[in-house]
Amino acid sequence: MNHNKRPFQPIENYGIIGNLQTTALVSKQGSIDFMCLPNFDSPTVFASMLDSKKGGYFAIDPDMEDYTTKQLYLPGTAILLTRYFSDSGIAEIMDYMPLTESLKDSSIVRIIKTVRGNIRFKVNCEPRFGYSKVPHKTYIKENAINFECTAESLHLQMIADVPISIKKEGGFADFTLMEGETAFIVLKLSQDDSDYDLNWYKSESYHKTAKYWRKWVNQTTYSGRYAELIMRSAITLKLLTSSKYGSVVAAPTFGLPETLGGNRNWDYRFTWIRDAAFTMYAFLTLGYTQEAKSFMDWIHGLCQKIDLQLVYSIDGKSDIKEEIATQFEGYKNSSPVRIGNAAAEQFQIDIYGELIDTIYIYNKSCVPITFEFWTLIEKQVQTVIKNWKKPDHGIWEIRSEKKAFLHSRLMCWVALDRAIKIAQSRSFPYPETEWHQVRSEIYTDIYTNFWNEDLKAWVQYKGANKMDASVLLMPLTHFISPFEPRWLSTLDAVKRELLQDVLVYRYRNTEESSDGLEGEEGTFNMCSFWYIEAMAKSGEVELAAEHFEKMIGYANHLSLFSEELGKRGEHLGNFPQAFTHLALISAAFELNKQIKRKT
Repeated sequence: MNHNKRPFQPIENYGIIGNLQTTALVSKQGSIDFMCLPNFDSPTVFASMLDSKKGGYFAIDPDMEDYTTKQLYLPGTAILLTRYFSDSGIAEIMDYMPLTESLKDSSIVRIIKTVRGNIRFKVNCEPRFGYSKVPHKTYIKENAINFECTAESLHLQMIADVPISIKKEGGFADFTLMEGETAFIVLKLSQDDSDYDLNWYKSESYHKTAKYWRKWVNQTTYSGRYAELIMRSAITLKLLTSSKYGSVVAAPTFGLPETLGGNRNWDYRFTWIRDAAFTMYAFLTLGYTQEAKSFMDWIHGLCQKIDLQLVYSIDGKSDIKEEIATQFEGYKNSSPVRIGNAAAEQFQIDIYGELIDTIYIYNKSCVPITFEFWTLIEKQVQTVIKNWKKPDHGIWEIRSEKKAFLHSRLMCWVALDRAIKIAQSRSFPYPETEWHQVRSEIYTDIYTNFWNEDLKAWVQYKGANKMDASVLLMPLTHFISPFEPRWLSTLDAVKRELLQDVLVYRYRNTEESSDGLEGEEGTFNMCSFWYIEAMAKSGEVELAAEHFEKMIGYANHLSLFSEELGKRGEHLGNFPQAFTHLALISAAFELNKQIKRKT
């Protein structure tokens, strides 16, 4: 194994571990190839997913001929097991980030075990701080290897119960484990190079972490089919949630390409109001009220501002600049790699709908909102009333000319509709005549002006002649009955224009209807699950269930999904993606409901 270079793995070859502050991606080879510290949106410490030569990694390589590997999660946890199989033996690594009710530090525990045979292991820990741009010094003190990066104010310690040494600024170990023997290696964020306690990691960290996850999973109110799949998606969403702030990142990574070799490489380590609101909807559906409550506290702070921004950093800051990280070659030479996201400066009016819909569900099924919070929502509704006719960049954040998108218009209707329902259920004062009038006006506008008689369908934007998968949200948001003739005709048009077997394109990017970006893109996993849910609602339950099973077959070996699938069914885009997993939960939940109804 060349220790200067880690070959790129397929995006789907990874599992995720985390501690609700940050995450790490672990490959099927047992190498940690992506991690930001100390938070989701901090600079990377390991990024060999984006640069095979200088990205940094933490690898454990067994000295075995012709080995194959498998990965699995311990049920009901985010504890990841990587196994190696060969004629000479079987080895395994257990990886997790410790989680207890009070734990504040960030650490990765790696437990290496020989199951059969006697196996030699080589360990290379090669951190690269500050997006692989900032130097660090490495030194040993009292059997701990210290990686000190003064510029980033980060101090990492590598501790182990096997001999470790320094090799070219990295941590190194070379040891043999006899059959049944175990070794512990911990990489922890420290204040300084003072004493450490490996005993706690060896004796307590595993049990406390497993207990934490199982206790969390057991809080669900869901009992029905697909429970295991739903729980894996719920754990994944939980891993993308900040325990400190209550916000949720869209994905834990940046720069992973939507088209190999292309320039659609975005940073998703931020909180999109839209994605976060949908995530809270998924948590509430499954009975996880604490996550929804924390998110409401976070959003309550933001609602003090009248005009909401589309995307915020996890701590609620609005200043997000997009820049190009020229030091990274990019995943399989897909460049530029972007850090930050210019979508923060875009106008997307739909976010008010997703947000107020979530507040509506929260108020109805979780905790009644306060009148003070209601007055803030009223201000958001006034923003919608003032701006609903304006063209915007839409849910897909197109980087070309703004348009009057159907999805944005639909979500303006949702904003008014759910606000009216909250006010009526709680007898809150509100300008009844005005709100009802605007809601009706938006409804009529959508029903009439977004209909295309040639396609016999509602189209992407006013005057368009093409479909957009976000139309699938019309029955999902209760705008239209799933049995209305115009809707069934639209569903047929989606099938005709955007569907490949069970895979759905968000839209077809053609010369006439460019989104302002070069390159093709894959099918969108989230849209495929929307399609399944819309089919189930429209009475095609058996076909929807079959589509669901086929769609699940595109997940990776750990039931994780990225944003898109490429021509060969390979995973593309940032990974794992919250939007895909919450759409999976929603589709599974609807299917379960409809199948129950039929039996």
